[in-house]
Amino acid sequence: QVQLVESGGALVQAGDSLTLSCATSGSTFSRYSMAWFRQSRQAPGEEREFVATINLSGSSSDVADFAKGRFSISRDSAKSTVSLQMNSLKPEDTAVYYCAAGSYSRRREHYYYWGQGTQVTVSS
Repeated sequence: QVQLVESGGALVQAGDSLTLSCATSGSTFSRYSMAWFRQSRQAPGEEREFVATINLSGSSSDVADFAKGRFSISRDSAKSTVSLQMNSLKPEDTAVYYCAAGSYSRRREHYYYWGQGTQVTVSS
């Protein structure tokens, strides 16, 4: 069974930085590209929004336009973890952030496994 466990969510102030981590098993980590999506609790009807993705080897990554210059994604093969470094956080970044494993893509349907999510709240 594939398990993805996110951590690092917190209540922070606008302008702060925060790092999210996602841990999984080594067998999962070595087979899939990894990504972060987010979903605002204020808009539960909206679908999860792409944030960033990184390919299997870590040689390629892609970041959503709203996150460019502020967010970065990385993966640590030794620890089987993927991280999302978020800088200059804004109140509109408030959301539940989900880790996903699957094929390198911005599309939700290309990811097969999902974590339970971690809450990030940015106060103004």
